[in-house]
Amino acid sequence: MYIIKNGLIIDPQSGFNQVSDMLIDQGKIKQISKEIDIKGIPIIDASNKIVAPGLVDIHVHFREPGQTHKENIHTGALSAAVGGFTTVLMMANTNPTISSPEIVKQVKESAAKEAIKIETVATITKSLNGKDLVNFEELLEAGVAGFSDDGIPLTDTKVLQEAMNLARKHDVVLSLHEEDPSLNGVLGINEHIAQKIYHVCGASGLAEYSMIARDAMIAYQTQAKVHIQHLSSSESVEVVDFAQKLGANLTAEVTPQHFSKTENLLLTKGANAKLNPPLRLEKDRQALIDGLKSGVISIIASDHAPHHIMEKAADNISQAPSGMTGLETSLALGITYLVSTKELSMIDFLAKMTCNPAQLYGFDAGYLREGGPADIVIFDQAEERIIKAEFASKSSNSPFIGDKLKGVIHYTICNGEIVYQKDSHAATLV
Repeated sequence: MYIIKNGLIIDPQSGFNQVSDMLIDQGKIKQISKEIDIKGIPIIDASNKIVAPGLVDIHVHFREPGQTHKENIHTGALSAAVGGFTTVLMMANTNPTISSPEIVKQVKESAAKEAIKIETVATITKSLNGKDLVNFEELLEAGVAGFSDDGIPLTDTKVLQEAMNLARKHDVVLSLHEEDPSLNGVLGINEHIAQKIYHVCGASGLAEYSMIARDAMIAYQTQAKVHIQHLSSSESVEVVDFAQKLGANLTAEVTPQHFSKTENLLLTKGANAKLNPPLRLEKDRQALIDGLKSGVISIIASDHAPHHIMEKAADNISQAPSGMTGLETSLALGITYLVSTKELSMIDFLAKMTCNPAQLYGFDAGYLREGGPADIVIFDQAEERIIKAEFASKSSNSPFIGDKLKGVIHYTICNGEIVYQKDSHAATLV
């Protein structure tokens, strides 16, 4: 039992937003009150800090099994704790892919050893082959939270429709990576800078928003729960907005990197700024922010995608893999580029990283309430830090190394246990 005292408690789900104390006991929030005074128990002083629900990330790559030179479930969990996340959802593009109950069991057993909450999706098609649907029923029984072929867009329209019909039948989320390969050149580099600087055909906005348009209409027809991953173009925001207004059961996410920077980051950070989909133009960045403000985009997700340093160091940037390690910078990027710039209020920003993603998947997370789980992040929104090439993640492929960002996490608490504490080695507890 312990007390978190004098923190600004912000719970986006209920709208609670005031300085109060919080009593934690046996992994639960026992009491929230203006003042709690119990003699002889430990106190965490949260004065001048925000006490928020533990962050929820529904798009991470922990690379286990088969790619553990980049990351594994343990180091991914460490990275999540340092970043303030207490619940994460792993993608299934591992080796072998998470396409069978046996692999689900394997990754869930590894995840159960960690002190944060780790869920997983399964692939939509067997081994990401784009043709043969997995057995939804047996994989749901095995404990997956949803289905995604993230990393490999589903090009077969009939297969996609069948998958959506199954998703509707089982009331489960399909999350989709939208980049039509037939309309793309070199992945990870926006078409504009690809032609101007690298003299290649790059990744087009058309490849993204045309595929979203197709899938949004099928989602409308089937009324399946469909989630569009990592929007990057202004037109994509408009298409999602149209489909939502039409009545499609459609949600969308954006990554912190896409609302923070443009394609010009490639010029200074090279392959570490190479992402799928790519960073685009300022008009696209602003449209993504506008989508967050309007609610068209309801979720912020990191797309945490660690790669080994030698993979990113390829002589030709077109040969380097796309993706960046993102869990440990997500909160700070949001505070720096959304809250400090007054694009979003703190409570609206936090909703997109807590209750909104949790509600999409039905996770018991993302809120602060008496009797609820003691999954909490405590941070100083004004404190600044320079991002160093020192991450809890196994990889350090971040284009934000050297940047000064606002927002420093002091504690991450999951099930009432401190899993990260600033200036200590508490993260090793995860």
